[in-house]
Amino acid sequence: MAEQQVNRSSLPIGDPPRPPATSIDARDQDPPHRPSEPPRPPAGAPNVVLVLLDDMGFGAPSTFGGPCEMPAADRLAGGGLRYTRFHVTSLCSPTRQSLLTGRNHHSVGMGVTTEMASAAPGYSGIRPRSAATLAQILRANGYSTAAFGKWHQTPARDVSPAGPFDRWPTGEGFEKFYGFLCAEMNHWYPVLFDGTTPIEPEKRPEDGYHLSEDLVDQAIGWLNTQRSLKPDSPFFLYLPFGATHAPYHVPRAYRDKYKGRFDHGWDRQREITIRRQMELGVVPEGAELAPWVDGVPHWDELSEEERRAAASLMELYAGFAEHTDVQVGRLVDALTEAGALEDTLFVYVLGDNGASGEGGLGGTLNEHRIASGIPDSAEFINAHADALGDATTHAHYPAGWALAMNTPYPWTKQVASHLGGTRDGMVVHWPNGIGERGGIRHQFHHVIDVMPTILEAAGIPAPDAVDGIAQQAIEGTSMLYSFNDVGAPDRRRLQYFEMVGNRGIYHDGWMAVTRHGTPWEMVQTGRRYFDDDVWELYDTGVDWTQARDISAEHPGRLHQLRQLFLIEAAKYSVFPLDDRMTERENPKEAGRLDLFGDRPTVTFHGPGLRLTEETAPNVKNRSHTITAIVDVPPGGGEGVIVAQGGRFGGWSLYVHEGRPAYAYNYFGLRVDKVSGGGVLTPGPHEIRLDFGYDGGGVGKGGTVTLLADGVETAAGRVEATIPYYFAFDETFDIGVDRASPVTDDYPTADNAFTGRLHRLRLDLADDQCSDSRSEDDRERFRAAHD
Repeated sequence: MAEQQVNRSSLPIGDPPRPPATSIDARDQDPPHRPSEPPRPPAGAPNVVLVLLDDMGFGAPSTFGGPCEMPAADRLAGGGLRYTRFHVTSLCSPTRQSLLTGRNHHSVGMGVTTEMASAAPGYSGIRPRSAATLAQILRANGYSTAAFGKWHQTPARDVSPAGPFDRWPTGEGFEKFYGFLCAEMNHWYPVLFDGTTPIEPEKRPEDGYHLSEDLVDQAIGWLNTQRSLKPDSPFFLYLPFGATHAPYHVPRAYRDKYKGRFDHGWDRQREITIRRQMELGVVPEGAELAPWVDGVPHWDELSEEERRAAASLMELYAGFAEHTDVQVGRLVDALTEAGALEDTLFVYVLGDNGASGEGGLGGTLNEHRIASGIPDSAEFINAHADALGDATTHAHYPAGWALAMNTPYPWTKQVASHLGGTRDGMVVHWPNGIGERGGIRHQFHHVIDVMPTILEAAGIPAPDAVDGIAQQAIEGTSMLYSFNDVGAPDRRRLQYFEMVGNRGIYHDGWMAVTRHGTPWEMVQTGRRYFDDDVWELYDTGVDWTQARDISAEHPGRLHQLRQLFLIEAAKYSVFPLDDRMTERENPKEAGRLDLFGDRPTVTFHGPGLRLTEETAPNVKNRSHTITAIVDVPPGGGEGVIVAQGGRFGGWSLYVHEGRPAYAYNYFGLRVDKVSGGGVLTPGPHEIRLDFGYDGGGVGKGGTVTLLADGVETAAGRVEATIPYYFAFDETFDIGVDRASPVTDDYPTADNAFTGRLHRLRLDLADDQCSDSRSEDDRERFRAAHD
């Protein structure tokens, strides 16, 4: 297709005109008919690789002066550019939506994570069709496209076998997808999708399996196939890791490599890091460390037990970070071997938000516990130190390390007002397009600038219409101008920030900010009013790190910037501001659609279904009945009938030693079991569980009654239940318990019911409890786990 005939402003590109027939006999056709060529990118369009890490702060990777060794990032930076003033949105889903659309997160409906969506346009959790993704545009222009890893942009209610699938990765421009569609994932026993098909890896940890390694294996396999079959077509490969988000799962050798390296503590680490950053030139000489956050203890205020626990959790995180980057290095090696690296625009974003402080002040072996207000003692962590990083732990480091990993900036993930939540390192490598090697760029940029940069590098215009739908303007600014001009003046002079009420506005070096909440305070008391928030002012031209609030000296400037925030917020659908916790957790109150709605009964037909918590019947804080119609095989039955969650919290109805059984796992701290009666004989049976909730609030206990064929076989109690969330990385499973097991009465993975499960019915009572304080806890948990 000749370039001058291609209209790239309206996608998909239309078919070329068909030449008329000039003869009756094909042999006499003049000129002879020729096959139509598929759309091709403009000549010289590079391959594109976009890598994104999760929950990594500016001061974590060695590439930007941090203690986590990142050989691949260092290598790419040595052959390309480091960007020192690159910004994200401070939470996962919003950053990812902005990255792939080139628009501000509220403009594309992702004001918060998908699980917190509401009816307001800026918070709907649904990408408007007027904002086509980078993958849609590149694919329509002839690129091969694939994504491997974490996808956290699909509306929560759509992540089920019922779909719809139009906002899954394969509906948003990626011809190939392999990964997961939720906030976090168990890296040893993940539940994944290949396209829209649920799968679990065939290999296990004992076979050498790890999710990050698997993702890169899949990416390299796809890349090699593309190079074999379509060597002349450029590709777009998107690799958003689940790492380094909790749980910190990593081969032991990586953890052990860092043994003792953090015994000096987080205060000293900040000093070491900022010195390295100044030596590298990624922060200016004379930059000050941002003030320490009130309420977070200094290292010398900890007991010896607390220091040991905190140091071991940081060792684990650092090993996790390095292991992830080593996998990126394998991809770089594959590109080099294929002869493709020189003409690949490789964008490596070292964090979708700042380092995470949701491990609480002391860290945890199970982040689900800490989010429900159940801290782990240092003694408890130290007693399990040998297991750190394996499948029995779901660890997260303390908030003090998050502050250190955001050196030299203040605050953490979620806090969009301060640079610790929004500034991350970025590396760009493109030998055929960037002349300098090992350069540093200080221009101010934002995640929305990545998409227009890639389009400009490829010579592809932003389309006016896609699939017949007029497109809203791309709000990002291409960074290409800075690739070969170290002194180019900033082209992004204005940028707003907002997340759950934390707000900021940047304009020509000045920043006005106000913090509205504290990420590691899991229990909120009373309503916080936006008018009560205190605004700060920083001149980042002379104060790189937000170390000195000068609002008192420049009240007029602060007033101007606050007014500018109002203008930008109105323009990009930020209003109404929303820090609600209780209402947005309830789909009906929030105004978002819910898959099950108010249905009190649901029947499943046969085993095999795997549902996320958002698309499963909600049994929490209420009475319920589960009835299973089964055939027990000759010799007796064993295995799981239905289970939800796993080792770190959940419940299971199963057959053990031939008898019906029930187990409730309370955050991995205790497992209440009920079992008894005679062995089920071969043939048809009805197994029923009645759970009578105590009431009186959330997280209370309940009575359990098991019946076989209408006859009670056992009864008992569950003393306390999980009030808010079982797990993001586990599922509601029928006929099997996937990923980690709820109870040790059956093995991991190999626990399917050995008989035949015909039907499973859940009946939900109308006694579901809630209370405002507990709902606040729950929404804080959701915000923490993007």
